[in-house]
Amino acid sequence: MFDLIVIGAGPGGYEAAAHAGRMGKRVALIEKDRLGGTCLNVGCIPAKSFLRSSKLFHECREASAYGIRVDAPEFDMAAVMRRKNRIVATLTHGVQGILKRAGVQIITGQAKLVSRNAVEVAGARYESGNILLATGSRPAIPPIPGILSASALDSNTVFALQRVPERIAIIGGGYIGLEFSCFFNEIGTHVTVFELLPQIASGCDGEISLRLLQILKAKGIEFHLSTKVVQIEGPTLHYTSGEGAESSTSNDYILNATGRVPVVNELGLESLAVDFDAKGVKTSDQGKTNVPGIWACGDVTGRRMLAHAATREGIVAVNNMFGIKDRMCYVALPAVAYTHPEVSSVGRTEEDLQSEGIDYKKSVVPMTTAGRFLIEHEDAVGIVKVLSGTRFGEILGVHAIGDGSSEFIVAAAMMVGTEMRASDVSEIIFPHPTVSEALREAVARVR
Repeated sequence: MFDLIVIGAGPGGYEAAAHAGRMGKRVALIEKDRLGGTCLNVGCIPAKSFLRSSKLFHECREASAYGIRVDAPEFDMAAVMRRKNRIVATLTHGVQGILKRAGVQIITGQAKLVSRNAVEVAGARYESGNILLATGSRPAIPPIPGILSASALDSNTVFALQRVPERIAIIGGGYIGLEFSCFFNEIGTHVTVFELLPQIASGCDGEISLRLLQILKAKGIEFHLSTKVVQIEGPTLHYTSGEGAESSTSNDYILNATGRVPVVNELGLESLAVDFDAKGVKTSDQGKTNVPGIWACGDVTGRRMLAHAATREGIVAVNNMFGIKDRMCYVALPAVAYTHPEVSSVGRTEEDLQSEGIDYKKSVVPMTTAGRFLIEHEDAVGIVKVLSGTRFGEILGVHAIGDGSSEFIVAAAMMVGTEMRASDVSEIIFPHPTVSEALREAVARVR
């Protein structure tokens, strides 16, 4: 009899299992594939490994602006793939170590709920006082004829590429599609992005989204917004524009980057009347489902498909199931798109405040107000945008575009989460020279 059985070994699952193990609980972690889940194996880590290589390749070609001469750099896709595999292997070994030290028992196989305190794996039954669902997500499959053809990749299979394509069409202008757009653009591939909505990075602050679009267009990425992909035939993609005009384009590959959907099938959720639908398992801010003893965290809930959100949700659920009051706060949850340049945000967007009828003030300052940014980014552009309440001056949202913003957005998250006022931030000493000084300046100007 276990105190906790976790189904799924992604960031939410393995961190939750380790947390419970360190609390002295008897824990089992069930995983049908690989430790680390999507993020470690075919998501965050491989994507950022690819992006680091493409950025370095780009910097080599632009090195003369810094007084460095690099003759004819070459992009070795096979070597990039080998480096990615080494990083994934190292981190997987690290996850194994975390679980071993926490005393977590790992069970391999497909799990199915047979009661609210029992799970079956390959005919074996395991019982527990609590069950945490952390099964993650898979690439969405939009209803486009031909989307599953051999020439169409998704955000999992793209990591198996062994050569640099000359042309690639990317379906989806969200964070996944935009990150791959930057990667392929920087290694010399002609990139075309097809997005059904009239803007890229849906959910992002509108001003930041527009600036990102302008920057990526200037880099040579082609965008078709308000465009519907209607069919894929081999390497040919057929689409219809917002005005109804039909056209097509041929590419080496077509990448389906239309997002991800929760993995809720084959778990036995229906038999226990767990409240869920195609958008995910329904949970409270404590991680509870409608069935006592069954909890959920991460992508399977469909709430915020971010690895760090999954980790926090899993820990919140474990704390609550073992008597420690805790709750998930989504207002101060930071998000980063690892495009080039990066986009980082936390809190409400300007559109949120307008729709909620909240009076606010804002400031927008260039990232070049920070000397470190100017030193490290030749001809780069970026901004930091701060939104605060008119009455009390509390920080409501911070949105930035520019490399280095991912490293200071956690400070902004603390400001939003603790409802700091702009005047309070003036008492914080920011190290010089750092890119974070752009955040300090933006907050100072919103007062």
